[in-house]
Amino acid sequence: MKSIIVGTAGHIDHGKTALVKALTGIDADRLQEEKRRGITIDLGFAHMDLPAPNDQTLRLGFVDVPGHERFVRNMLAGVGGIDLVLLVIAADEAIKPQTREHFDILRLLGVQRGITVLTKSDAVDAETLEVVRLEVEEFLRGTFLDKPNSIIAVSSLTGTGLDDLKQAWGAGAPAVQPRDSQAIARLPIDRVFTMKGFGTVVTGTLVAGTIHREDELEVFPADRRVRVRGVQVHGQMTREAIAGQRTAVNLSGASTEDLSRGMTLAPSGAFKTTRRVDVRLRLLPSAPHPLKNRARVHFHAYTMETVAEVVLHLKRELDPTSAKGAKGHPGVSSRQLLPGHEAFARLILPEASLLLPGDRFIIRQFSPVVTIGGGLVLDAAPIPRLPGHADFLKILAQGDVQSILAARVARQNREGISLSRLTAETGWARSVVEGRLTLALRAGDVIRSGELLLDSRALQALKSDIVAAAADFHKNNPLVGGVSKEELRALSGATPEVFDLAAAMLVHDKKLEVVGDLARLPGHGVVLKDDEAESKKKIEDAFASAGLKVPALHEVIASLKVDKVRAQKIVTLLLRDKVLIKVSDELVFHRSALEELRRQTAAYKARSSKIDVAKFKEMTGVTRKYAIPLLEYLDRERVTKRVGDAREIL
Repeated sequence: MKSIIVGTAGHIDHGKTALVKALTGIDADRLQEEKRRGITIDLGFAHMDLPAPNDQTLRLGFVDVPGHERFVRNMLAGVGGIDLVLLVIAADEAIKPQTREHFDILRLLGVQRGITVLTKSDAVDAETLEVVRLEVEEFLRGTFLDKPNSIIAVSSLTGTGLDDLKQAWGAGAPAVQPRDSQAIARLPIDRVFTMKGFGTVVTGTLVAGTIHREDELEVFPADRRVRVRGVQVHGQMTREAIAGQRTAVNLSGASTEDLSRGMTLAPSGAFKTTRRVDVRLRLLPSAPHPLKNRARVHFHAYTMETVAEVVLHLKRELDPTSAKGAKGHPGVSSRQLLPGHEAFARLILPEASLLLPGDRFIIRQFSPVVTIGGGLVLDAAPIPRLPGHADFLKILAQGDVQSILAARVARQNREGISLSRLTAETGWARSVVEGRLTLALRAGDVIRSGELLLDSRALQALKSDIVAAAADFHKNNPLVGGVSKEELRALSGATPEVFDLAAAMLVHDKKLEVVGDLARLPGHGVVLKDDEAESKKKIEDAFASAGLKVPALHEVIASLKVDKVRAQKIVTLLLRDKVLIKVSDELVFHRSALEELRRQTAAYKARSSKIDVAKFKEMTGVTRKYAIPLLEYLDRERVTKRVGDAREIL
């Protein structure tokens, strides 16, 4: 069964609610005040089933909107998720102000399909009806409703034309593209109420994905976790609701006080809210004034309404034939966007909200409140001071999925981006993201390591920087065998995960060597000058010949020809290579002396399994100054184990 959401649009008292009732038998005016005043104030809902081609059933969900200019904000809360519009024009009044404003809104929201209905056809004669039809045809010329025989005259009172309208739906249903039920679910909330025996219920048009009973969802931007206790579609209980259906969800974990119109249900942790969005913005030709940079406007997206500050991205026009930049062109200046023109802009919201690329929005003048424009969200996760920002927005505006994904990976430079973050930024399902990245991965334009995605050019630049940083280190530190990996990572400016990947690739390509915690270029080790080599030999000989009765390190350093700094680096080199071994803060021994000590201790075990300080001094011929540190060294090396005042030889 195919589901289509139909929205009404048109001037007050042109018969939208009466038409919905005549078609469905449901009075969409649910409020007592609406019935008392005889006008629609808030959104109303109805549904019906129709036969469709190929023996299918077409399920129509109606969103009936108010036509009074004071309630346009309520109208905007209902039309964001519609697939098809009924533009309702009364035959006895023809085109009126809200006809024009509603139609402007529909075009700004990107609605592509609809039917124009001339209601109250019974109230005028045939000649008047034909005149109105011609006027409406002229009004619709060049728009998505400019189609042959697409204007249907009806009477909700007599039923004239209703069958023709139903047939038009049946014929046009195959052309309506179904919404993506495999995407990440999003349900903008348009009603919140309590139902006896159920508790908290929210309703809305499911604009993407699927919601199942027992799903764990999150209320954005309230940061509240809820569980789905039950799901209804068009008043009937079901296990799931799919994209494109009017949906009621019974929730646990939240009360009616916690929820309100404008919030959105989505899977827990799937998205991040934002206060800044980059958009493609169009100002209506009918806008009364140019839109100034930093102007405040009323902002509407799906069921959400808030205030936004508009920051124009200057010199970043969309259509080179209509706007060539900030200087000398009538479309955009450094201060304002003129009616009838488009520009990239950043909208700054007062509070965090859930918006995703592809979301359509409407802006209304702050005061007096009239619709002046709208557009498309391009990026809900903008990066401050992003190099090449204009080019990035142009790629997003062109709408090619593969190019968009590659650009989003590239803009993260050497930080990379995780698959989960990429799905959150785009709103596309993980399977879609992975599938559309296949060509870029095969071509080597994007590199994947587990969940991490990297732009190949950024990775190549990082590898070059790592090699250059290592070369600089060797040049400036010839007496050091290599640079620590952490220092090299800090020099490159990469995250640990990305650095490890780049370093591993360099090692694989034999452009880097990693030994323990040190990294070095192949063929680069310690390079000693003649006086440094002589000093190194002198230090080694001094400790090798001393056995266990070693001299003080500072005395050996003082006897060298090289300066103290270079001498200390030579000692560090000998310690790193384990030629010298530091036993305590003050004592350094040659490894040969300590190896001999191990042999002596092992030989002593044949006479006794224990040895105390006095016996150790007797065995080695050293004083207590050396004996205690050496015994503690043997303890650390697990050659001996202290037991009271003695050591057990292990």
